Amino acid sequence: MKALLPLLFLPLIAWAEPATVIRTTDLKAEPASDAATVVQLAENSRVEALERKGGWTRIKAGAAQGWVKMLALRYNASGEPKRGDTGVVQAFNVARTGSSGTQVTTGVRGLDEEQLAKAQPNSAELAKLDRFAVDRAGASDFAAEGKLSATTVPYPKP
Repeated sequence: MKALLPLLFLPLIAWAEPATVIRTTDLKAEPASDAATVVQLAENSRVEALERKGGWTRIKAGAAQGWVKMLALRYNASGEPKRGDTGVVQAFNVARTGSSGTQVTTGVRGLDEEQLAKAQPNSAELAKLDRFAVDRAGASDFAAEGKLSATTVPYPKP
């Protein structure tokens, strides 16, 4: 039985993903900007990403553990540009095709399943929004005050 105990922790080890800090970043005790700073991580520090929570990632950096903003990390990279990478190829691709050939995708959910399940309507906030609504005449008057004129724009072709 004791021999099987380490196997229980194997999934935790497998989930750690190598990453690099892309700029000097504070390692926070909690996933919040106003949380206590555990240590400041230098640019290009190698870390292990353990868990995501909203826009924050829990990491392990040496003996320290804490939270950093998710956009401060680069995954599966050494943190340094490829040898001889001056950006000329990327600039050429942009000029030739309109695309650098690099794709970046970032997603932050912000609300978890439990928060959505507990969500309640806020009548006071909805009433505030209703105060900003205007009718067509009000919008026309606003445009006239700003010396704006109507312009027809053709629908873009697919």
